[in-house]
Amino acid sequence: MVNAGPHSVAILVYDGVTLLDVAGPAEVFKEANRFGAHYRILLLSPTGAEVTSNLGVRIAVDGAVSSQPAFDTLLVAGSDRYPRARIPGDLADAARIPAAAAGRVASICTGAFVLAAAGLLDGKRATTHWQVAPELAARCPTCRVEPDAIYVRDGTTYTSAGVTAGIDLALALVEEDHGPDLTRDVARALVVYMQRAGGQSQFSAPLQGPPPRSPALRDITDLVAANPRGDHSLGQLAKHLNVSTRQLTRLFHDELSTTPARYVENIRFDLARALLDQGHSATQAANLAGFPSYESMRRVFARRLSISPAAYQRRFGTARRAAAG
Repeated sequence: MVNAGPHSVAILVYDGVTLLDVAGPAEVFKEANRFGAHYRILLLSPTGAEVTSNLGVRIAVDGAVSSQPAFDTLLVAGSDRYPRARIPGDLADAARIPAAAAGRVASICTGAFVLAAAGLLDGKRATTHWQVAPELAARCPTCRVEPDAIYVRDGTTYTSAGVTAGIDLALALVEEDHGPDLTRDVARALVVYMQRAGGQSQFSAPLQGPPPRSPALRDITDLVAANPRGDHSLGQLAKHLNVSTRQLTRLFHDELSTTPARYVENIRFDLARALLDQGHSATQAANLAGFPSYESMRRVFARRLSISPAAYQRRFGTARRAAAG
């Protein structure tokens, strides 16, 4: 979690920028300040001049990217223009230069094209709006583009899907900084899901910490996160990597301090809990999260939370009604 000092969030804007890509995340950080966070939000353009959004709304800025000190978080908003056209060199530079000193770098929707043009996605996992994901993959052949994800984290680089996914990503960043309780307050105040169903990457354990160092282990964790309902027995996972079960178990122990079976359970438990939060029935949550049966999910909830899935859902349902009241 961040310290008590201000956390600077710079949002890179430019002519043609999608207004919601800017306003959505900014609103999340502003709302977080009401609950005790300390974000300093800056709107910056490549030259320091005001810009005109995709809706024709003029956006006043706080200055040029180059005129500001290093940022804790750099967000690059998207635009409808650039999946259809090449990224101008000055715009790519406006992302690349400050990214070198930023604590973390993120893109909203087609802002991923700016990061790609700046070389910031080379060799990394990434996402963008599903309609233009093939174009991003073509422009960044070393990227692993995941078109079904709401957002993706690869180290300190984050990318998100279309427009409103910028809100999902901003909530994830706030949770990373301040934990789930404050973030849940923000989500409720904005009347949005803290986590929503869709892409499964937002529910995976690797999003809560650094990805595995080993490419082989990262391949396995990506596989489980992308399809929690798959056959992820120890034997099948070892077969996927063409390694022994003992070697795979050692990789999980050394890098993630857990076992393959417990890791798969963690992914499924987190997903099931989020689905229950969103109103799915316990049976639906068990099926969608990949548990073999409702009973197997119930045992996991009992062991971890000392309550049943139904009791968990009732408690959070009550909290939601109290917040609404």
